[in-house]
Amino acid sequence: SNSFLDFGNMAEAKGAEILKKIEEQGEKVRTLKAANADAKEVEEAVAGLLKLKEEYKAVTGEDVPGAKKSGKGKKGDKAAEPAPAAAAAATATPAAAGPEGGEQPTGKAGKTKKGKAAAAAAPAEGGAAASPAASAEGGAEEPTSKRKAKAAEKAKEKEAAGEEDKVKEDFSFPAAEEEVLKYWASIDAFATSLKFSEGRPEYTFYDGPPFATGTPHYGHILAGTIKDVMTRYAHQTGHHVERRFGWDCHGLPVEYEIDKSFNIKGPHDVLAMGIANYNNECRKIVMRYSKEWRETVTRLGRWIDFDNDYKTMYPWFMESVWWVFKEMFAKGLVYRGFKVMPFSTALATPLSNFEANQDMKTVQDPAVTVSFQALDGDYSFLAWTTTPWTLPSNLALCVHPDVQYVLFHDKQRNAKFLCAKPLLKGKGCLYKEDDDSVEVLQEFVGRDLKDRKYKPLFPYFASRADHAFRIVLDTYVTTDTGTGIVHQAPGHGEDDYRVCLHHKIITNEDIPCPIDDCGRFTAEVPEFKGMYIKDADKEIIRTLKAAGHMFHETQVNHAYPHCWRSSTPLIRKTVDSWFVRVEGMRDRLMANNQQTYWVPSAIKEGRFHNWLAEARDWAISRNRFWGTPIPLWVSEDGEEIVCVGSIEELQRLSGRTDVTDLHRESIDDITIPSSKGKGVLKRVSQVFDCWFESGSMPYAQKHYPFENKERFEKGYPADFIAEGLDQTRGWFYTLLVIGTALFDRSPWKNLVVNGLVLAADGQKMSKRLKNYPPPDNVMHENGADALRLYLVDSPAVRAESLRFNQRGVQDLTKDVFLPWLNAFRFFEQNAKRIKEALGTTFSFDPAAHCQSANPFDRWILAYAQTLITFFHEEMRAYRLYTVLPRLLKFVDNLTNWYIRFNRKRLKGASGEDDAWNALWTLGEILLALSKLMAPVTPFFTEWVYQRLRPYLAAAQTSKWSNAQVLTWLGGSGLGSHTALFQQHGLTGADLLDLSHADLQSMGLDRCTDRKAVLRATAQLQAKEADTTRTINGVSEDDSVHFQMLPQPKAEYHDETIERAFEVLKRTIEAGRLVRDRKTLPVKVPLRECVVISKTATVPEDVALLGDYIKAELNVQALTVSNDASKYHVQLKVEPKTDILGPRLQKSMGAVSKELKELTQDQLEAFQKTGKITVAGHDLSLDDVLLTYDFAAGVDTTYSAHTDADILVLLNVAPTQEMIDEGIAREVVSRVQKLRKKAKLQPSDPVTVVVCVRKDDPSVNLTGVLASHGPYLTAALDNQPVVIGEPAADRKVLSEESQKLKAADFHLWLLAPQDA
Repeated sequence: SNSFLDFGNMAEAKGAEILKKIEEQGEKVRTLKAANADAKEVEEAVAGLLKLKEEYKAVTGEDVPGAKKSGKGKKGDKAAEPAPAAAAAATATPAAAGPEGGEQPTGKAGKTKKGKAAAAAAPAEGGAAASPAASAEGGAEEPTSKRKAKAAEKAKEKEAAGEEDKVKEDFSFPAAEEEVLKYWASIDAFATSLKFSEGRPEYTFYDGPPFATGTPHYGHILAGTIKDVMTRYAHQTGHHVERRFGWDCHGLPVEYEIDKSFNIKGPHDVLAMGIANYNNECRKIVMRYSKEWRETVTRLGRWIDFDNDYKTMYPWFMESVWWVFKEMFAKGLVYRGFKVMPFSTALATPLSNFEANQDMKTVQDPAVTVSFQALDGDYSFLAWTTTPWTLPSNLALCVHPDVQYVLFHDKQRNAKFLCAKPLLKGKGCLYKEDDDSVEVLQEFVGRDLKDRKYKPLFPYFASRADHAFRIVLDTYVTTDTGTGIVHQAPGHGEDDYRVCLHHKIITNEDIPCPIDDCGRFTAEVPEFKGMYIKDADKEIIRTLKAAGHMFHETQVNHAYPHCWRSSTPLIRKTVDSWFVRVEGMRDRLMANNQQTYWVPSAIKEGRFHNWLAEARDWAISRNRFWGTPIPLWVSEDGEEIVCVGSIEELQRLSGRTDVTDLHRESIDDITIPSSKGKGVLKRVSQVFDCWFESGSMPYAQKHYPFENKERFEKGYPADFIAEGLDQTRGWFYTLLVIGTALFDRSPWKNLVVNGLVLAADGQKMSKRLKNYPPPDNVMHENGADALRLYLVDSPAVRAESLRFNQRGVQDLTKDVFLPWLNAFRFFEQNAKRIKEALGTTFSFDPAAHCQSANPFDRWILAYAQTLITFFHEEMRAYRLYTVLPRLLKFVDNLTNWYIRFNRKRLKGASGEDDAWNALWTLGEILLALSKLMAPVTPFFTEWVYQRLRPYLAAAQTSKWSNAQVLTWLGGSGLGSHTALFQQHGLTGADLLDLSHADLQSMGLDRCTDRKAVLRATAQLQAKEADTTRTINGVSEDDSVHFQMLPQPKAEYHDETIERAFEVLKRTIEAGRLVRDRKTLPVKVPLRECVVISKTATVPEDVALLGDYIKAELNVQALTVSNDASKYHVQLKVEPKTDILGPRLQKSMGAVSKELKELTQDQLEAFQKTGKITVAGHDLSLDDVLLTYDFAAGVDTTYSAHTDADILVLLNVAPTQEMIDEGIAREVVSRVQKLRKKAKLQPSDPVTVVVCVRKDDPSVNLTGVLASHGPYLTAALDNQPVVIGEPAADRKVLSEESQKLKAADFHLWLLAPQDA
């Protein structure tokens, strides 16, 4: 298992595969051109060829063999373009960005001096990419045989040079991930991890089932990543976590696809086709994209069981759904009723109330104001509607009992009308404010109009005139828009139905609804029979105009609900449905919700709570065919109802013994003899709403209660679920309703809600608009780790919307993964260097204690323990949005602070013992980081872990050298015996059988000392004897994902050193800003840095780390003071108007004036306490900008920058000595850059030769080189530095002419004398 992956060979194999595709695509281009094919087709083929070539370069880091290298092609060709940023970021050159090439790493790894990504800017070997036009024609490419021969020859050269074991300089993160996937497959990693965790405490996770009738999108990937991160964390903290993938197989998404394929317009078409045939077609497409789902989820690095999945169409799953329903039925929670429901005419079925709001679209509809002729006088009531198609069903008009209404005369129309007074005149009203054609005749209160009668608009329901076509009262009427009079069509509106039922205009059994399930008028409305309602709008308007009832007609844009599956407008329609009584459960739903933990909590307390408070009875039946049939057998008169809860019960009641499937075609013909002499009972025709199935998933996935009863009940409720914000009215809601109905508790304990993922422009992602990059493309170009990190370190984990931008994914490769890779490579290079220097393989024991006294080692190890503590606290609280920023900050601290400052130590500049300690520290940090980041970025952490394994000393004591024994002594608190153990040359094998007599003979006289040593060696013996568990030849050490996450080591805890380093970083960053502002590069030495602070611990902190501050800021002196006035510096305050302006409004001027008048003492007190009262208003430091500035009229050589309680001053007046030192530093920098160009390793010895060709008094390069010889030698790692010309017989490795201001000089790098 120690032999892991050869990424160099892998990249070449991938490159060969792409070359084959390039050859085929090139042939296609030539064929199309020869055939004079359509220009667009040729253009698409050429684009495909160019994409393949970019892909080849991304994988191999080289141009396609034989392609032209210059930026010029044939005459008329466009200049070549560089590889896209995606490929440049994911396939990067670590050497250009890392600390191993000689120069200290920059603030952002991978950036050059000007801040551009070195990896992206560096041209491919040999020059620019080939001309697109020339490449497209294929003429510039070499024959395949020649290309293969050259590739083979190149591979042999590399092998001969001993480069096969190195990480390729052009490192492809996506290609590395592909190899990790292969490795996981070879050890069956996920299944093996579950075997290793058997017997641990169960951590229960429910995965909401998606439909496989579409491919996964970023919403799925985001939620899937959150689920994967949290379940990996649970596994790596000592839990057994079963993760099964589920599929939503029934319902509208599947049926809609079949309806489109077979041109099915309604239930009659399905019955003509045959339910069995129809369901068989549904069954065929249910898993249409399951392969794509599996590939995408696997490529994402998510560990979940596809082989032991659950599908809602499995008979055993459906049987548990029946059990759930029967439990609810037995509790009296199920009833049959008529209700006005959201209805999809495209799918011919009602939808749940929570489904109705899933797809709101802005549409344009007719808005008509219609006159209804009163029967008690010569006037008309005016009512407004945006659904003219409901007017033939009108049975009443509704007014608000307390609103003022007016009878008015329209002089132009010469007619009288009645409407609400607030809507008569003004903006958005019937008439403009200054319209004098209107005369108010009389005013009424709404209740005075009750029961006034009017003439029906249409004759279709005129027979109901004795109790209908009258004015009724209700407070739901508003005066926001319209006329204040609402027309009532009880078959098409919930309020209409409620109001008309209350006023006895209709009964529950008698509700006019002349619309069929496909949205067409029935024979009850003969004039429009068979016409679709929206098509009928125009005809109805025409009819009303002809009859003189059209007062006003216009168009209105408004949000309107659409079917979430078919994208067609929903209507409201009275339906006969089966309901679950939810309204009576509201209090229990809200109480059970309070027992759960949500991230973020605002969704639980706001959106979800409000939804529960207004929860309506749930229509769970659908007039469809492909679903779980509702298990109700009913007599013909509806009086006898039998609810069946299992297959066994159905067989027992029916006498049938052949029931194996529960779909309609298998059970619709089954009858149950009546126990009341009512003949036979037949099953109702409806099937369950698929949301009822997904809400039953906790029970049905286990086939509860028929199987796994004890295990289910032990793990219920789930420890964790997660889905998107849209599921607050979907899956979260149905889970809670069913869980409350069954067990009066929520079926989950902890819930994470993610926000929506939008396109970069803020619009909804659309395949039609192609406004987002396909997820598979992003993973191919940038890697899954970068995509995962981008998603979980985004506003989406706080339930906010994320505008997806691939540039953000690319930036993570450059800013996080490249520095991390470089940190490991630096560790690996110096571990090899130690082996060469000492003849001993470097190793460290992560379970032991590194005894280094170096402040940087102590800091990074202490900082890591604080991070580990924070990590566990926040992960246990499911707050990914706090965890990820801290982890990324840790990567920055490791690469841009620890390695930057300790580069020379790690290379042995302070001795090999110190280098060993530094390398132990770095190795331990890299291992801890790999484990902590493993749940988030599973691929790269696996890659790093596998390459760290050879350096882990645990359980290898018998192979330790004396040097390793001495290191162990220090790490075990036995460092006082180091000299004794070194004198006797004890090895690891000696440690394992040490005795009291042995130690006494060595001169260890005190019994307590001997006992302490033997206790420590006993632990080593136990480790050596303890064999790591192995399953099917796979060890628990074989994957980072089999490892437990690190716990904080108390011995590393050090608050003082952590605090001191925060002061160091803040001081250095403030100093850098001063240098930047004054355009003084760090190479230019400065006289003094002054750190001013009144915080008591700052002087102690600066004293501890002052040498590092001086070196980094390149200053000669460092002064600490608590008196800013000594340097003529004073505090200055300015209000943040963008914050205070909206809050203070008119008081802003007074506050600004008083702020300016605050004394220095007051400002210092404000700075210390963080709060102050100004002009009667309480302010905090967030409300103002508090800075330091020099007193007016003071002439100073200092420049200042402040960071909260720390003020940093730099004396920016240069001296000649400083200028000379800056020139010497620049020479060192030029040498290091030349080394990089020559591709020399840090350990490669060279002789540096510098020859001044032309000097200038302003530079005095000759004098500087003479006076700074010792500095140059030390800065270049003690490599020989010669001033003059090189000897003729010396081998030149690299040379280059240089210009430094007005001086010219030449640099040579020579091989060692004996090379």
